[in-house]
Amino acid sequence: MIDNKLLAERGQCIDAMRVLNTSAIEAGRDLTSEEQAQYDRLEARQTEIANIVKRAEKLGQMESDVAQAVNVVSKLAPQAAKGDLSFRNSAEYKDALDVMLRRGSAGILDPRIHNALQVGTNSEGGYVVPQEFETTLLAALQDINEVRQWCSVISTSSQHHIPVESTLGAAAWTAEEAAFNESDAAFNRVTLNDYKATTIIKVSEELLKDSMFDMQGYLATNFGKRFGILEEAAFVNGDGSSKPTGIVPGASAGVTAAGAAAITAAELIDLYHALGRPYRKNAVWLMADATAKLIRKLADTTGQYLWQPGLQAGMPDTLLGRPVIVSNSMPAATTGLKSVAFGDLSYYTIADRQGVTVQRLNELYAATGQVGFRAFKRVDAKVTLSAAIKVLTQA
Repeated sequence: MIDNKLLAERGQCIDAMRVLNTSAIEAGRDLTSEEQAQYDRLEARQTEIANIVKRAEKLGQMESDVAQAVNVVSKLAPQAAKGDLSFRNSAEYKDALDVMLRRGSAGILDPRIHNALQVGTNSEGGYVVPQEFETTLLAALQDINEVRQWCSVISTSSQHHIPVESTLGAAAWTAEEAAFNESDAAFNRVTLNDYKATTIIKVSEELLKDSMFDMQGYLATNFGKRFGILEEAAFVNGDGSSKPTGIVPGASAGVTAAGAAAITAAELIDLYHALGRPYRKNAVWLMADATAKLIRKLADTTGQYLWQPGLQAGMPDTLLGRPVIVSNSMPAATTGLKSVAFGDLSYYTIADRQGVTVQRLNELYAATGQVGFRAFKRVDAKVTLSAAIKVLTQA
């Protein structure tokens, strides 16, 4: 704290200097040697006091910055250490990430910003994004990946195990005072890991310097679209090798078509009834666009088309009364391939590992006046009950 006596003394020195100078001006002369010596002593003392004040003020600001930085870390770091990512929604963290995206970590001199950002540092050099960023990304992702909205989606911070009832216990009629029938259900376990999806977007330096440019919104939308395309391919037909296991590989056999590249109305009806009744009420069809083209031409014995177009905005087309999802990640209606799936996709579980991570690449594209942004997210997915989804296999 600055001593007020020092400030008062400095004021007295300046006043005395003014008196000496004014007296000399009024007399039309310069300062005498004695007056000059006195003036120099007063000036030296006021300069000394000014320097003391500046140092004290600078130290005070430094102490304040450190206190705020410690406060930020004390609030956010414990959450991050426990795997709690709610710190992403704090104003300090969101502002810090925006500064990092535009200027890079090297340009962050304010310790409050630096410390807020460091809390979200990923072990691979990136930063987990705020929830608004992730919400925008998810909206763009779902716009591309239609399968996701029909599935069960969970968020997890680590490997996740899902108990699955593989054998249902049975009830029995029992005579009065007779022993109860003992029949236990059997359970299996489905393990969901975390496979890493990655991408890089390049942004020009001009856009980064434009304060009106919604940097986070732009990156979230573009990352979402890229991840959406990648995910749908895996969710539909992924083989489980460094990626999720898809719906088609995880489903159970339903019907084998008579043709290698054709499907009949009767075969679709057989597939519908191959699925257990409890799963039909929420079931959807899944097929490629080329397969949909074949099926749209099919009619029953009365000439009525099995395929009915959705007549209202937001309403999907239906086949035998159930919605149709068209995905070109589905195998084509070709020899030996599983071309149509029908089932309740809530039994396909997607586990999103919490926290999409973004890393700024400062030098990689510098020669072209661009900055790279590398993003990655972790996800796994599996069918948790194969009986809930059936497939039609071509001959």
